[in-house]
Amino acid sequence: MDIATRDRFTALWQKYFPGADLPVTLEFRKESGSSDKVPPPGGWRCIVCQIGRTRNGATLVFNAASITCGGGLMYTGYSDKRPPNFRYFLSQGKEGVVEGERYKRTPEIVDTWERLIPPFSAQGKELVFTPWDKLTETDNPEVVIFFARPEVMSGLFTLANFDQSNPNGVICPMGSGCSSIVYYPWLEQQMDKPKVVLGMFDPSARKCVPVDVLTMAFPMKRFEKVIGYMEESFLITKTWETVKKKITRSGAANTKE
Repeated sequence: MDIATRDRFTALWQKYFPGADLPVTLEFRKESGSSDKVPPPGGWRCIVCQIGRTRNGATLVFNAASITCGGGLMYTGYSDKRPPNFRYFLSQGKEGVVEGERYKRTPEIVDTWERLIPPFSAQGKELVFTPWDKLTETDNPEVVIFFARPEVMSGLFTLANFDQSNPNGVICPMGSGCSSIVYYPWLEQQMDKPKVVLGMFDPSARKCVPVDVLTMAFPMKRFEKVIGYMEESFLITKTWETVKKKITRSGAANTKE
């Protein structure tokens, strides 16, 4: 990671988004063999809950053994296997077998939806979440993830579309909470013209994030361009000065939760 870029964005963020949390980053890197991985939780746990510590300043290193959620393993590239009866689990359930989450109307819709999701593999790699301000020259972030409230999201959304003629510079694919911050933005990072991913609408992951907070995940190649044009954007206008005051108030309210 270029430290000058890290520090430049930090200064711009503090100027235009006062009091808002800095992002965290995601990187897949070659398995180091060290023993500093996140230990597996006792029983099932959502990976979105697990990475909450990163938002509080901790760098976390995962591998397949660190994750106990079947969906989490798939969306982090550590498994290509669906949990048993997944088509019923995601839809209406199957009596005596599995209770349904009812996120899709029928098992057949689940089947069709699954065929639209390209697989990827992270075997032999570590999944590293790092707070933005703790990035070093040895880090190579691939995704930048913001956990933010509406006023901050307004700024991020508009920045993501600032240099785009296509009205869909931000996408919002249906999926689990972890898919919106790992799987989909990582896939976009591999594209020539990557899009930004809005997410954390998954009801099952909502217990793991604060009230009113959603996520915006930027592929790193896209985010580097955003940093380059922040000071010629709407952020320098009187309109944004009004929003900044709301961001400050929102940050103060957040400390009281």
